[in-house]
Amino acid sequence: MKRLVNRLMSPLRYFINDSRTTGVILIACTLLSIYLANSRFGINYRNFWSSEMHSAIALHLPGNYLEWINNYLMGIFFLMAGTEIKRELMEGELSTFKKAILPFGAALGGMMVPALIFIAFNVHSSYISGWGIPTATDIAFSLGIASLLGKRVPLSLKILLMALAIIDDLGAIIVIALFYGGKLHWIFLAVAGIFFLALLACNYLKLKFGVLQIILALCLWYSILQSGIEASIAGVIFAFTIPTSKLVAVEKYIHNFVNFLILPLFALANTALFIPDHFITSLGSTVGIGIIAGLVVGKPLGIFLVSRILVSLNIAKLPLNIQWKQILGMGTLAGIGFTMSIFTTMLAFGDDAIRDIAKIAILASVALSVIASILYFWAIDKSVVHLHKPIIKAPIDLQLGLT
Repeated sequence: MKRLVNRLMSPLRYFINDSRTTGVILIACTLLSIYLANSRFGINYRNFWSSEMHSAIALHLPGNYLEWINNYLMGIFFLMAGTEIKRELMEGELSTFKKAILPFGAALGGMMVPALIFIAFNVHSSYISGWGIPTATDIAFSLGIASLLGKRVPLSLKILLMALAIIDDLGAIIVIALFYGGKLHWIFLAVAGIFFLALLACNYLKLKFGVLQIILALCLWYSILQSGIEASIAGVIFAFTIPTSKLVAVEKYIHNFVNFLILPLFALANTALFIPDHFITSLGSTVGIGIIAGLVVGKPLGIFLVSRILVSLNIAKLPLNIQWKQILGMGTLAGIGFTMSIFTTMLAFGDDAIRDIAKIAILASVALSVIASILYFWAIDKSVVHLHKPIIKAPIDLQLGLT
């Protein structure tokens, strides 16, 4: 009987451990959410995610399910992503200056070129304030699609993409704070700084990692939430205070929780969008074209050009076994913008009709970037020279589809 149970369960275990599973679930949840949002249950479904929680509002906490997912649960996703980045910075693919500077430069190019493209299409219109919309890369979606492509996207390229996407998100938060009227509460920022220093002090004093650090991390999150900055970024900040020896254990502990609960909820909540009958026409507006061209064309172009310049000037260095054609493909994956793009849309435009156009353009950009990425990596797979070297993998390399 035990052998029979194991035989029946082995396909399920394979599915759960398969690096492509996260991407499949993410896409399935997105399609399901869009369908429900436009079905006869659409109004109730969309209202569910934005239903107010009065008790939470009274405590100055996120006021609905959507805000809890984006501000708190996604902070745990950022924690997992941040621990992987720290490991690579300490002892992996980003451990030297020339390797570490590459994602910073690529992220900068991937923000500037899309912004300039959007401005070019809207320079003579009243919608130029939307220039920040196509500058963001969605970590969850881009890595989910990268995981679907399996070994066509090598581990070092996925790590570079993850680093770029996190830096890109940080850049988007700075853009929102500086250019979109985000009101910062400096007192809470200072308090967050104190909790950050307290976490560093725990490391300095070599205190055992456990409950104390978790409590300090929650206080850090709450302070950042009250400061007016995107609270989920607290996950990255916390990750960089975790002792290096504990990184793998932390990643392993939250792995399934992130991949099979947080990311599906994120997709369900954030794609509950109503698609009007005239959505194709709306994509032909300057706002729609600016967003689509910025994400689908501007992202890969900016990332590739700046990376090429940095490497040519011997300032940066490509990860081992990575070729330029793969960097261009990484750029198409980075063109998958979603969460921060929609968030910026809400701040950039006050007109609901223009917001809807922008959201539809963002969804169209996601679809086009996904299709372009899949076709491109399939096309170059046979032409890429695969160099192999012994790699000692930590068990957590299963995270985020990194294997």
